[in-house]
Amino acid sequence: MIDRADNRYLYALVFVVGMASLGAEIAAARLMAPFFGASTIVWANTIAVVLIALSTGYWLGGRLADRRPQLRSLCWATMLAAVLLAAVPFIGRPFLDVSVDALDALDVGAFVGSLFGVLVLVAVPIVLLGTCAPWAIRLATPDVEHSGRVAGRLYALSTAGSLVGTMLAALVLIPFAGTQRTFLAFALALALVAALGLPRRVIALPVILAAAVLLPVGTLKATEQGRVLFEGESAYQYVRVIEQDDGDRVLELNEGVVVHSLLRPGSWLTDDYWDSFLTLPFATTERPPRRVAILGNAAGTIARAYGHFWPRATVDAVEIDPKLTELGYRYFDMGSNQRLSVHHDDARPWLREADGNYDLIVVDAYRQPYIPFYLATTEFYELARERLAPRGAVVINVGHPEGSDEFETSLGRTLADVFPTVLRDPVESTNTLLFASEAPASARTLDDAAGSMPEGLRELAAADSTRLDGRLPGGDVYTDDLAPVEWLVDKTIVGYAADH
Repeated sequence: MIDRADNRYLYALVFVVGMASLGAEIAAARLMAPFFGASTIVWANTIAVVLIALSTGYWLGGRLADRRPQLRSLCWATMLAAVLLAAVPFIGRPFLDVSVDALDALDVGAFVGSLFGVLVLVAVPIVLLGTCAPWAIRLATPDVEHSGRVAGRLYALSTAGSLVGTMLAALVLIPFAGTQRTFLAFALALALVAALGLPRRVIALPVILAAAVLLPVGTLKATEQGRVLFEGESAYQYVRVIEQDDGDRVLELNEGVVVHSLLRPGSWLTDDYWDSFLTLPFATTERPPRRVAILGNAAGTIARAYGHFWPRATVDAVEIDPKLTELGYRYFDMGSNQRLSVHHDDARPWLREADGNYDLIVVDAYRQPYIPFYLATTEFYELARERLAPRGAVVINVGHPEGSDEFETSLGRTLADVFPTVLRDPVESTNTLLFASEAPASARTLDDAAGSMPEGLRELAAADSTRLDGRLPGGDVYTDDLAPVEWLVDKTIVGYAADH
């Protein structure tokens, strides 16, 4: 074992510590996603706590380095950080359960307190990791003349390690090993490098951590209704499919507050906002859509319904996450639409390359709770307008807290900057469908077309026509340069929670 401040060893130690610090930050945000989502609020809290923890660690490391300028002491601090980091995904579960209960009750104090409680679990080991760089500089500096060179080299290696840790966590470990094993992998790397500077008997700790990597993950989140058919993590998000007690199957992403796809056994409809995508195109014409583009297909709820009610329609479904497509075919009967083509791409780049001539473009793409800002701007809507057939329409799902319409107002104003006709259908208390077209459209046209629709859609179309009306007045125009979607949605969520 290493018993002196060998600079080559210190360089390796600092690199691994930098890798684990940023890797743990990415894993921490992912750990909370099934419970709190991946909103900018969660990311801001995660980044803020990590930065505070690292700053505290730098300060503490400088003091400890002067008091105990010993390699073995530094290695013990690193080993302790490894053990605590390995415990995070296990100890964090009780905190997460409390946080979910608080979120369900909209008890803001408990929600914020529990959220920061989870982050503190990550902050403690990161404080210890932050001590490494100043401590290593103290040990590696032979004299004042070489202090700048040594410090620069160590901080460069630490930053390089942070870059590797970020990419390793985001692109390899989380998608293919999962969040729990990501924490354990970084903990194991720390334990291995720390053990080189400690007595031989300490090698038992990295061996234990290596064994922990092999532990089964089990169910991440319990469900009180039904049974979990699938639970896992894709390259983009936490994913779960639940079969409820009444037989309905739902697709949940991240925190699971919102259902992203729904299958009702024996029915082609959902009794939810997805059904209105089948009827609203008739606000401009009595002819069924022949070409449909769905931006944000998830597990194919809309695509499946179109395959049944309008079997001659060609459907291009765009979904950035291939895992959701796989689950759509496996659990949501997506394959029943024989004229469905699925494209795994981001919505706007795909639409830019598409041939166009669509009778309907559906926009239902959410990185909960946000519509991506680049799908809410005049430039995007101009692109969508160019890809529409004559009398074609764009229909957008706008999710929002009950009673809040600020985001919808701005989105409607932005659509009106591009399309002469903009209507709204407040289909549910938390969902409004915005309808935009270059052609004239009205509730009367939709109601007249209802009688010629297939059985099952007539009453739905008539009900939609009673709600269909002009857009809400006011709002700001969003552009690619300025579209504060995240800020506005975050403000709405916080305001809604504060009022309840």
